[in-house]
Amino acid sequence: MNTIVLKLSKIQLDQLKAHYAPFTVPTKTPYTLFVAKKSGVTITGYTSGKVMFQGTNAQSEASKWDNKNATVASNTSKKNTSTSNGKNNLPTGGLPKDFAKKSIIGSDEVGNGSYFGPLVVCAVYAASENLAYLKEIGVKDSKMLTDKEIRQLAPKIEAVVPFQKLIVTPKKYNEIQPKYNAVRMKVALHNQAIYLLQQKIAPVKEEGILIDQFTSEANYRKYLQQEKNQVTKNLYFVTKGEQYHLAVAAASILCRASFLAELDAASMKLGFVVPSGAGSKSDQVAAKILQQGGITLLAQYAKLHFANTQKAQKLARY
Repeated sequence: MNTIVLKLSKIQLDQLKAHYAPFTVPTKTPYTLFVAKKSGVTITGYTSGKVMFQGTNAQSEASKWDNKNATVASNTSKKNTSTSNGKNNLPTGGLPKDFAKKSIIGSDEVGNGSYFGPLVVCAVYAASENLAYLKEIGVKDSKMLTDKEIRQLAPKIEAVVPFQKLIVTPKKYNEIQPKYNAVRMKVALHNQAIYLLQQKIAPVKEEGILIDQFTSEANYRKYLQQEKNQVTKNLYFVTKGEQYHLAVAAASILCRASFLAELDAASMKLGFVVPSGAGSKSDQVAAKILQQGGITLLAQYAKLHFANTQKAQKLARY
């Protein structure tokens, strides 16, 4: 059985935790953030920032996460498996000079780690002449903004820059999820949003495409080969992409605003608040929905493959 240990940044660790949220299992181990089991691999995240992958397929699972300090151990030997996926993956020094001042398409997504609500992907074309205005109105990482600020900023952004949003409702998500794992689904959506946005702005051509990194470039391109309209040139991948260009920051705000609007709509239809995230509140609300209309109703609002579904069924005795 192979064991792989990665040392990740806080941002990478948050992304990994959200990615494996549907597969988490209860744990009381000290200094442990989460334990997840997927495809025969046990993934354990620690407060130190380290993540351990254990199992026969540990190496292939760990390879999805771009990292330069990975150590691989087997029953008989240890070896360094540090890899680099090219300069485009480097948050520092990997982007062209004055990249933040260029006319860029940036893409981001919201909702992947939330049990309720859609998966939203958005691509924004922020031309150099619009950057000063975007900065002036307060465009920055959506995580640094309140929901109220996000709702106020979104229409201002949409009035100035070309964008393309793709919203996968929970109902649609549940239909395609057995065929598309979380990474493949996001690759397909990012690629399609970027492709459609390129058609909108043509004949104008962006100077680069920055994707807020959710998997390694090699993994992204692997899944990209399965898509019809492949955007393959001038791609750059960095974590926390909103720090490197306002196009990604604007995309993250538009994603979050749409996600919040969908949760609001769901809350209005059901008559009670539908939460974001995948915690105990989600379990309780899901149990309430099950009691109202069973799994058919729940499928309209939640991503059923999350572990929350089983927890809700126990609560509802469904």
